[in-house]
Amino acid sequence: MVVMSMTQISPLESHLGYWLRFVSNQVSHAFRRKVASQGVTVAEWVVLRELYDEEQLVPSAIAERLGMTRGAISKLVDRLEAKTLVSRSAGKTDRRFQAVALTEAGRRLVPVLAALADQNDAEFFGHLDQSERTTIERVMRDIVRRQGLRAVPVD
Repeated sequence: MVVMSMTQISPLESHLGYWLRFVSNQVSHAFRRKVASQGVTVAEWVVLRELYDEEQLVPSAIAERLGMTRGAISKLVDRLEAKTLVSRSAGKTDRRFQAVALTEAGRRLVPVLAALADQNDAEFFGHLDQSERTTIERVMRDIVRRQGLRAVPVD
């Protein structure tokens, strides 16, 4: 019979990652419900917001900016086009070239979704003073930078 020595095992609650995930799950779930009430997913919202400040973008530029694959962007654009929130236009000389732009409906929806994002932030973080918010954001940005994280959170 093998006897194993008992080592001290840290409790879940002692890990910062546990608390980050705990909060993140709740924030994400609440936001997912809010944007779903407007007929879009969080990933679709991210693409719509990226397009809002641009006249048009090529899918590869959207993918690069969001740290997503071109295939994932293509599927998102397909869904958004089916919802008449974006349109695609082919190039004049190269029909394979496509640019994506918000439709009027998409342009009207983005501020509504942005207000929901602001509301969600206020519900979870509104009790924090500016110093606390700044510290949390600075630390999170530092982790993103140090880890070389690129993919925008969409789920």
